[in-house]
Amino acid sequence: MPYAATITGTGCAFPRNRVTNKDIVQRLEKDNIITNDQWICERTGIRERRFSDLENSEEHNSSLGVAAARKALDMAGRTPEQIDQILYATCTPDTLIPSTACWLQHKIGAPQAWAMDVNAACSGFVYGLATAEKFIQSGHTKTALVVGAEVLNPFINWKDRGSCILFGDGAGAAVVERTEPDAPARILSSHLLSDGNLWELLYIPAGGSRMEVTPGRFSKNLHKMRMYGKEIFKVAVRTLAEFANRALESNGYCIDDVDWFIPHQANYRIIEAVAKRLRCPMEKIVVNVDLYGNTSAATIPTALDQAVRDGRIQKGQLILLDSFGAGLTYGAILMRW
Repeated sequence: MPYAATITGTGCAFPRNRVTNKDIVQRLEKDNIITNDQWICERTGIRERRFSDLENSEEHNSSLGVAAARKALDMAGRTPEQIDQILYATCTPDTLIPSTACWLQHKIGAPQAWAMDVNAACSGFVYGLATAEKFIQSGHTKTALVVGAEVLNPFINWKDRGSCILFGDGAGAAVVERTEPDAPARILSSHLLSDGNLWELLYIPAGGSRMEVTPGRFSKNLHKMRMYGKEIFKVAVRTLAEFANRALESNGYCIDDVDWFIPHQANYRIIEAVAKRLRCPMEKIVVNVDLYGNTSAATIPTALDQAVRDGRIQKGQLILLDSFGAGLTYGAILMRW
């Protein structure tokens, strides 16, 4: 292996509109759906989230990605002209054509980069980071920009009390660069898997070429998310624990060696259950789901950036990223910061 990959800069961005549980409750009550703030907090650990203003061009998916990317580039000391590769993880693209990666490239000005979207839902950033790592290891890429961003609120099913309380919008980014294979700070390994047999646990029926959004389908909410929460919970806890252990064991480590564990922020109860299964103290886990909800591909990079910027993550520490998402998709990355 001639090269290794290391993260040299991170960034995140969120819409301005803060949506509290009280706001959610008021919206649901208009449709005679009964809930309350206590129920949401106890079930999810979420107190608030951010929703993009869809009429504001500064809060489009790609615009949030640009804001996060610029912060990451600034931390890394790089310019857009130095980017070789853009990997944009999202399941809520600005447009079906072109890719949101190309929208971001256009907006930041990165003429030397090739760009593509990665749709692995909530695992998207981990998939994108692992892909960048492989291109860097092969020598094809020197500097990559990996973004995880979502604008989920247009796809929320407000008729489903169990899922509409979960989601928010946001973006996170990382600059990933070539380093020596034995460098102290580097990605140690990445581990990915998918199981398409479980696609029905979380999906949007209409909106692709398989099913056009017609007035009849629109009235049936077929363009909105469908989620089976109890089944998702069981699979998430099992696979997050499994992939965390897979990443650790492949490098000769155990959970006690980890300084910071950053799992996908789907639900606080899932995070607690995974921590219990791994015997990982909650004090070692970076959590931001309480303030931002489930931002899908953005949860891990935003949590990572916040922990870097507030000083929790320090040079030389062992960091474990762990994800699951619709598809279903799974992935974990172990790195030395």
